[in-house]
Amino acid sequence: MAGSDKLYHIPFVGLKVGKHQFEYKIEDSFFESMPHAPLESVDMEVKLELEKKETMLLAAFELKGNGLTTCDRCNGEMELELEGTLNLIYKFGLEESDDENLIVLHPDEYQIDVREAIYELILVSMPARKIHPEGDCDEEMWELIRKYTVNAEEEEEEIDEDQDEEDGEDPWSILKNLN
Repeated sequence: MAGSDKLYHIPFVGLKVGKHQFEYKIEDSFFESMPHAPLESVDMEVKLELEKKETMLLAAFELKGNGLTTCDRCNGEMELELEGTLNLIYKFGLEESDDENLIVLHPDEYQIDVREAIYELILVSMPARKIHPEGDCDEEMWELIRKYTVNAEEEEEEIDEDQDEEDGEDPWSILKNLN
């Protein structure tokens, strides 16, 4: 584990019961140890409010910032603004949890590593489809896309014509004649 990773370790044993604030500046170096970084030229801030209780820790993460990625439509570079929140519960115990928002800590643990939670927050804050706003896609690539995309209107007309021809026919008769 790299030395910078220790930045994301919070030794909760020394914390008093109550709320504690942490801030993280997320830059390109955050993704260095990860095989597939979802963003480049990252400039984000993550604020963490960690509330320590007797038997658990309540973590509320808040992300704001931006980074460069590629457009899913034209494969051109685009800036993506991200905002998101993530709430986790760190509970002390020995049992396993199926709840993705509940992390069970062994009673011998003395610190939590929030790096994975921050990475998850970045991923879930990204849109499922990353595309430029209308008119901002690479024009040359957009022309190629138009050239090789089937026109949906023409396709619908062909389907309607086929259905008109088949009306009045028993749909099972087509299957019977396949032999």
